[in-house]
Amino acid sequence: MVWLTAAAGLIILLVAGDFLVRGAVNLALRVGVPALIVSLTIVSFGTSAPELLISIDAVLNDAPGLALGNVVGSNTANILLVLGVPAIISRLHTSGTDTRKSYITMLAVTLAFIVACFLGPLTWVHGLILLAILAAILGDQARTALAHRRSSKEDEEEEVEGADASMRGWKIAIFLVLGLIGLPLGADLLVKSSLEIAQRFGVSDSVIGLTLVAIGTSLPELATTVMAAIRKQADVALGNVIGSNMFNLLAIIGVATLFGDIPVQVDFLRFDLWIMLGASLLIAPFVFSNKLDLTRRWGFLLSALYVGYITLVVMAHG
Repeated sequence: MVWLTAAAGLIILLVAGDFLVRGAVNLALRVGVPALIVSLTIVSFGTSAPELLISIDAVLNDAPGLALGNVVGSNTANILLVLGVPAIISRLHTSGTDTRKSYITMLAVTLAFIVACFLGPLTWVHGLILLAILAAILGDQARTALAHRRSSKEDEEEEVEGADASMRGWKIAIFLVLGLIGLPLGADLLVKSSLEIAQRFGVSDSVIGLTLVAIGTSLPELATTVMAAIRKQADVALGNVIGSNMFNLLAIIGVATLFGDIPVQVDFLRFDLWIMLGASLLIAPFVFSNKLDLTRRWGFLLSALYVGYITLVVMAHG
């Protein structure tokens, strides 16, 4: 039964990811906002919902370490796995996207979060600062969106690949709602069933948190990015990962600290936080180069690096 539940969760994730991508790109076309901005906000919030639910639950149940491991592990998985697997399936034409500003912002947020961890434990004070940074980023995105709308009225209407100009507003809303509801639902089913399977085999809680929970809560991003790759939406794929990583560090940890303090274990300071930063730096060439795409070869490399990371985690905590 538990295996059927896991399969059902995976299917829900894939379908919901497709719905969210379709809704996002059509919303971008309808309101005259770049698909990248929609991905950095609506899509990223939706795909980060499982991390938020799990982190709050972990703090309330006196397991705050799981909240931090969930977010740090998910961010590493987002870069290596969530971009690696879709690149294997379909080449991501990252050379045609403009994600430099959002990527630099993500790196700055990651560094700020690492500094906060070294000043830990993370308390509600840290949480409010993280949420304030998130508010500033969202405000900047809103200004960019408004500026784009004003300029698009003077220029020719921007074509959004994969969008349907005739799609009605109610249908776009249905796609977005089903995607936003289905992603956390599918992730919840898959994570709980995976945890049960892991516990049957006697795997430790620390390894489960850094691996299965992190992977499970990254599956919405993976499902969304796979569908974006298939639909040739490299901007949605990159925007989803970059935006999700910022939401994880700012919104999820920020909100979770309001429910209780989050201690930072030495292992995170010595290893996991730096792996997260290193993984983020790996995609810099694809962001800043106008000629380099995420091809199948790069996809295999990123995925292999993630397998290596998981192996190190299991060995260190096993």
